[in-house]
Amino acid sequence: MGVISKLSVEMNGRESQALDRRAVADVWRHTLLHIPSLFGRLTYLASLRNPNSGQYEHHGLALMFGQEESNLALKESHSKVFDDWLACGIEEQMADLELYLSDLLEDRKTVLAAWEKLTPYKNVVPAGVKPTQKRLYLSELRTILELLNRAAGVEPDRDSSQHR
Repeated sequence: MGVISKLSVEMNGRESQALDRRAVADVWRHTLLHIPSLFGRLTYLASLRNPNSGQYEHHGLALMFGQEESNLALKESHSKVFDDWLACGIEEQMADLELYLSDLLEDRKTVLAAWEKLTPYKNVVPAGVKPTQKRLYLSELRTILELLNRAAGVEPDRDSSQHR
């Protein structure tokens, strides 16, 4: 490979990396910083992931930065928020989840009962996390949900708890 070609490849790599940094900054500045809870951010980012392809889809971000950069920025942001969640102690996680629940339109007891049966919280885990991270997340979240369910008077669903 000639010097010019090699330099071009290096510059394209740096340009791509800079573009990706701008895309990540855009996601945080215009969206994620406006979502008050970590769990809300996790839920939002997971909602942008196409369940059939695993690719993140955000029309506006893709228009500005291209689909590939948009996907990478959202994927990186999802992993970062998930790591931030895991870095919190269980008390912080519980407070964060309560903040998330307080922003929902549905009644807390209704949400908790639905989560007991449908386990939608499993879908917020980013692809590619280590199995130990996923197990830790699920264990902590189940503990928090058990405490919240008790406080709200929601009876555990014996059928769904056996399939966890």
